[in-house]
Amino acid sequence: MGVFNSIFGNSENQDSSANNINWINLTDLGQLNEIITLSNDKPAVIFKHSTRCSVSRFALKQFENEFDNEDKVDTYFLDLLEHRDVSNEIAKRFGVFHQSPQLLLIKDGKSIYDVSHSDIDAEELMEKL
Repeated sequence: MGVFNSIFGNSENQDSSANNINWINLTDLGQLNEIITLSNDKPAVIFKHSTRCSVSRFALKQFENEFDNEDKVDTYFLDLLEHRDVSNEIAKRFGVFHQSPQLLLIKDGKSIYDVSHSDIDAEELMEKL
């Protein structure tokens, strides 16, 4: 189990001490309004994660290990199994097809970049900021 945990993590819940990202938990629909408004001044990233999916867990860990521009963007974490309503509203409001895992970059109230699965790349995201 140790090798598995080192690759995929050993918990379904986020442990913010284990990474360099200060995630803001996205848990209710009202936060989407805040993200849209605040993204006029500072872009926001939304990482949609399925806690039951090893591919999602791997993509999350890889992103956390590579991302280092947190001062330029607000980072939101969505457990889409716990907050399916928020996940569905993200697809509707930002005009994106639901995927898991999925990363969206919100700027000026719109999704200007979205990727999923193995296309989630911290370096590519940083180029878009």
